[in-house]
Formats: sequence, structure tokens, C-alpha cells
Amino acid sequence: MQGFATINRSFDYWQKQTKPLFTDLIWNIPEQKTGRVNVIGGNLQNFSTVIRTAEYLNQHFPLKQVNTILPDALRSKLPVLDTLTFTPSTNSGSFAKSFELTKIFDQTDFNLLIGDLSHNAETAIAISDAIRPTDRPVIITRDAIDLLAPTFGQIITKPNLFLICSMSQLQKIFRALYYPRMIMLSQPLIPTIETLHKFTLTYNLTLLTFHQDNIITANGGNIITTHINDTNYTPLSLWSGQLASKISALNLFNPRKPLEATTAAIFFE
Repeated sequence: MQGFATINRSFDYWQKQTKPLFTDLIWNIPEQKTGRVNVIGGNLQNFSTVIRTAEYLNQHFPLKQVNTILPDALRSKLPVLDTLTFTPSTNSGSFAKSFELTKIFDQTDFNLLIGDLSHNAETAIAISDAIRPTDRPVIITRDAIDLLAPTFGQIITKPNLFLICSMSQLQKIFRALYYPRMIMLSQPLIPTIETLHKFTLTYNLTLLTFHQDNIITANGGNIITTHINDTNYTPLSLWSGQLASKISALNLFNPRKPLEATTAAIFFE
């Protein structure tokens, strides 16, 4: 079990963003197409967010390649395109454990696990086993958090891990990790900030969540809060997939600045 980090009560690790703190990252987008992103998700019954997210990335960022990764139960429902890749599926039409899926996570510059996944143990194991060995960056968001929460003890120490999740989803992760300090949905902002400071010192990941009208980004014990009224988001639109797309692209372009790039994405238009 990871060590129990000490809380720094001086709050010198906490910044409040009312206007963009990292405008250089917002404007420093490559002129030439660069980098490859996998958008991963979908099942036989639902795959709209996966397709929509891949289209958004293609339209708004100069990426060399955006690959859409889907279970092969969807092959007959979609046109033949070079940007669509299918991997073996379960009988229910979701991702099955396969060499192809593991290889896909490791053969790109950035992975965005966007969701629309069947909630079954076989798929959770398949995706967890594909994430764990790769050192490529992986964002986990939307219902992929709920699916993988029981397996987080196996993937939480993976390098270059990003979590974009609600507070209730974060509770599931804490429980799965037996984290010794619980996070409460009703608690004020300051104790939440203290807990996330401690959590991201304990685990080397980048986190975005939402609490008490504040978008919270965290990495390495450092916290930045942005009041949602200072942004163009609503509490619902945070989870549509667009913000996750922006975070994946800005982190691909700025790989050594995960907190800054994740925070800058909030103001990227």
C-alpha cells in the first residue's frame, strides 16, 4: 500500500484560476499535424460518444492521426474507414481481452478511454489488462471510471494516468484503493482540496473533478480550482467528452506539463 502523505496546511499548493493561467499553452498549438490519439470505447448498443469525440479531435486539433477503437461487434454497423479499428468483442458486444487491444494501447501517443462501455467484469478485466503494461498516457473518463473502479488497485500506479471524474466516481476509486481518507459529497471545498492534495502526492496521476461549483485539477499535490461561472461549462457539459478531448490534445502537445495542460484545456475554445 502506498504511504500516507502529510497534508500541507499552508495551502501554498493551491491556486485559484479566474482567468487563464496558462495562455501560452492555449495558443501554442503546432502548425503542422503531429501526434496520434486513440479514442477507445463503445459497445453493440451505444457508440455515439466515441464517434463524436473522434470527430471533434479531428476538427479542432492538428493531429496526424485520430484512431477510433471499437469492439468488432460493431463492424457491420459502420462504414469501412482507415481510422476505424476493431478488436475482439464479448458475446454481449463489448471489448474482450485480446492481444490486439493491448497492442493498440501501446502503439499511439495518447489514449482517450471515452466510455460507452458495457458494464461487465470481462470487459473491465480486458481494458484494465490493456492499460496496465503501457507507459503511454491514458485518460479514463465517463462510464469507463465506473467500469474500472474495482480494478484501480492494479492500474493506479501506471505512469501517465489521467482521471476525469465526478466526486461520486472518485468515492468509488477511493473505496477500491482502501484509501485511508474518504471524500464526502457534502463536505466543504477546503477539506476536499486537502484530500486531493494528499491523494495526488500519494499517487502520481493527474485528476480533474468538480465540487462546490469548482472545477478542480490536481497533480503532484498541486491544486488549481476554477469556478464554473468563470467558464463556458455547465455541471453537465463537463462530462460530454469535449473537455476530455481538449485535455488529451493539450497534454499530447505539452507532455511535461500535465497539470498546466489539463487546466489550460478548461479555457480552450
